[in-house]
Amino acid sequence: MAAMVGSSDWGGKAGLLLGLSVVLGQGDSVSGVVCYCDGHCPDNAENGTCIGQIGSQCFSAVEEVYIRETNTFEAERTYGCLPPDEQGFMQCKGHLVPHRQGKSILCCNNTDLCNKHLNPNYIVRSTPRPSLGYDDTIPTIALIVSITVCLIVFLLIVTFVYLRFKRREDRRRLCLMQNTHNCDPYLANSGTLQELIDQSSGSGSGLPLLVQRTIAKQIQMVQSIGKGRYGEVWLARWRGEKVAVKVFFTTEEASWFRETEIYQTVLMRHENILGFIAADIKGTGSWTQMLLITDYHENGSLHDYLQTHVLDTSSLLSLALSAASGVAHLHTEIFGTRGKPAISHRDIKSKNILVKRNGQCAIADFGLAVRYISESNEIDIAPNTRVGTRRYMAPEVLDESLNTTAFESFKMADMYSLGLVFWEMCRRCATGDKLSTAEDYQLPYFDCVHSDPSFEDMHEVVCIKRIRPQIPTRWQSEEVLRTLAKVMQECWHPNPVVRLTALRVKKTLCKLDADSTVKIV
Repeated sequence: MAAMVGSSDWGGKAGLLLGLSVVLGQGDSVSGVVCYCDGHCPDNAENGTCIGQIGSQCFSAVEEVYIRETNTFEAERTYGCLPPDEQGFMQCKGHLVPHRQGKSILCCNNTDLCNKHLNPNYIVRSTPRPSLGYDDTIPTIALIVSITVCLIVFLLIVTFVYLRFKRREDRRRLCLMQNTHNCDPYLANSGTLQELIDQSSGSGSGLPLLVQRTIAKQIQMVQSIGKGRYGEVWLARWRGEKVAVKVFFTTEEASWFRETEIYQTVLMRHENILGFIAADIKGTGSWTQMLLITDYHENGSLHDYLQTHVLDTSSLLSLALSAASGVAHLHTEIFGTRGKPAISHRDIKSKNILVKRNGQCAIADFGLAVRYISESNEIDIAPNTRVGTRRYMAPEVLDESLNTTAFESFKMADMYSLGLVFWEMCRRCATGDKLSTAEDYQLPYFDCVHSDPSFEDMHEVVCIKRIRPQIPTRWQSEEVLRTLAKVMQECWHPNPVVRLTALRVKKTLCKLDADSTVKIV
């Protein structure tokens, strides 16, 4: 019985294998086939052969391989055993697919080593691939498109930046030309400096900072018209209008900063204060220019004007009254939400007073000015090494008895200096019908000290000897000269408390001017 069962099992298995062989079309062989192998040999292969499993086939494959060094294709043939369950790219009917360019395969299992003489044909590649330095797996077209797009975007960005820069540069050059109004929206609506100032905020603190810098860049220097210890004054032009530009020395940075700060004080603008336009610092790493741009007055300073002009009583009164009005505006505190603090000049002299075309004075040079903040009872004194002009110093300044904690002391020192300026004016006023009656122009104390007196010289003359400028007797013949002589004597009194205030002097001269006008009418 056992023998019969074993015989029956073997016959069943053989019949099943034969049936599978017939179904797969792999021949009548039911045992493993011996195949020639080359390139695909298993580890247990001997003498270039391999034994496939039951139902497997022998294969011969060919594929074109790219040789990078020569930039050519070469045929690479391989042989081996193909497992019956192989599902890779090497399938026995692969040679029937026409689009498989450069590769092919043939299979057999009818006899041992049947694949040794199989020569599968393939479609030759007509054009070898170019030798590229990057990974061949990157799609070439995608790479080229990406590079092209990036290059176009880069060129567009460069073009945009260049056009924008060129437009701004062209606009800047146009701004430097005279009578050009398209530089700044704020400047576009103004034809003159006066119109520009009238369009400002109305606080009287000057133009906006950006507008000041724009104006400073458009200034065209013409010629130097003066030089002093602080720097140099130039005649310049802005849109065809004449302006004065004070160029400070680099050692006078504190004076530039202080004067700019004072000019930009709220409600500072006044007809008898030099009109402020702009301030800016220009320069590079090697040099620096500190600029202060103001109105230009062709008559120059009062010091220069009196040397070449003889005054009548009307022009003398106009100069004196306008000078007193300017000082009174400085000394007066204006209360309010945006009020003006009281300011003391501390360096009043004829060289710091300009003469306008209408014959009035304009106070200038605020590098030493101090401000009084009434809310905090604080005196804002700038940290400046300059101490003023010795010839015009009040007695309390010369003997160092000035009370620096009381702002009234600074105001009274200003009034002393203003009295000396009145004296300079009166000397150049003629009496009667003869211009020759006017004295030659001289500085105060010209007959007591030399041209550049020292601190000690002035202290001895003013404080110890108590000398004051001489009053000519001819001044008593004219009411204007007589009144001004009395005013200046009260202004330079040794005791600061006795001196007249600027407002009192202004009212006195206003009454004198009104009386003179009535007499003329």
